[in-house]
Amino acid sequence: MTESPARLRLDKWLWHARFFKTRTLAAAQVSGGHVRVNGARAAKPAHAVRPGDVLTFVQARRVRVVRIVALGERRGPASEAQALYTDLTPDDDTPAPRNPRYDGGGRPSGKVRRHMMSKTFRGEMD
Repeated sequence: MTESPARLRLDKWLWHARFFKTRTLAAAQVSGGHVRVNGARAAKPAHAVRPGDVLTFVQARRVRVVRIVALGERRGPASEAQALYTDLTPDDDTPAPRNPRYDGGGRPSGKVRRHMMSKTFRGEMD
């Protein structure tokens, strides 16, 4: 059996660990400067990572902090992917900020403003 390499490309590891659906999406996040390795911004998808490195990135409006435990040889099932990292993300129950309720352009009309202030729109049913 072949031994796993001591290093692996960052985009490939993020894909193996199932944080991104495709390797292209993982590479786009890294190229965009949205992934940090040990606190430093990773500029290229080919940045080499190894066990013990700490990654910080945004996933689904949530900042994820993970420590690499193993590199993995393939993109296997979710149970196998979860064994590749330790999740260090702080558990805060604060929900993500909501979008504003009015998405129309410009100032709302009087009719729209009255509807926005009504109890049914705000969810305050008696």
